[in-house]
Amino acid sequence: MLAVVNTPHAATPVEIREIPEPLAAPDEGLVEVRAFSLNRGELRLFQMRPEGWRPGQDISGVVVQAAADGSGPKPGARVVALADNAGWAQRVAVPAHRMALLADTVRYEEAAAVPVAGLTALRTLRLGAPLLGKRVLITGAAGGVGHLATQIAARSGARVTAVVGSAERGRHLRGVDEVVEGIDNAQGLFALILESAGGASLAAAVARIEPKGTIVIFGNSSGEPTSLSFRDLAEHPNARLQAFSYFTSEAEERFAPDLTLLVSLIAEGSMKPQLVERSWRDLAQVAPQLRDRRVPGKAVFRID
Repeated sequence: MLAVVNTPHAATPVEIREIPEPLAAPDEGLVEVRAFSLNRGELRLFQMRPEGWRPGQDISGVVVQAAADGSGPKPGARVVALADNAGWAQRVAVPAHRMALLADTVRYEEAAAVPVAGLTALRTLRLGAPLLGKRVLITGAAGGVGHLATQIAARSGARVTAVVGSAERGRHLRGVDEVVEGIDNAQGLFALILESAGGASLAAAVARIEPKGTIVIFGNSSGEPTSLSFRDLAEHPNARLQAFSYFTSEAEERFAPDLTLLVSLIAEGSMKPQLVERSWRDLAQVAPQLRDRRVPGKAVFRID
């Protein structure tokens, strides 16, 4: 079968090559992949991982072999799934508890945008729940996580302020109450802030959190450190800085239910991923656009 393979010393960071078929563990099903998505965090891995490493976490497709232990979806089921790696291939073995069934109305491309970005959005927002009536600030709101988080927060009854890098990047956002260019232009205090930029953005978030509010830190896209002291929080008593670790944020058995919830939001029309769709043969050309923030929402690739 064909799969995307890491080639850090070649002219392009990855190539599509012929590899052996995957072997499934007893608790894994085999999925014929129809679409997958690329996360910005995976771009760094291309340079860090060795020759021959196989990337890929976000996938959607059809189960061709059920898990031998009887768990998970049956053959023929349309699914969205989260792989540890090696998902950018014609077929991949995935733990059964990391798969969720897809409604016929949800396209494979839409579903492939969900696992990493959607679960991050859902689970970071839970750290500020209940959201009804609360002011929520989301940095990087035009990105893969942010544009889903704004929609989930709005559906949960929050008053959402979206922070974007430019007005153009904010035009596709749905359900937000206001869009601001840069966190320095956000006015007032917020009960929950999702912060992914780091550096000066995190310092500005601290200045905008209300007493007993929560800042969830789930990224550092600027690559810059943030200098903080107790004095910075003196006017925000009992506010909390909450670190977020994606794979360990909740129990393993929560992956399938949370994926099911996310794709149900797509099926009912209350969440719509913003997609840039391409053939998987265009992966090496699209990756630099994602790195340079020229892709709104999610970059999704069809295996054709």
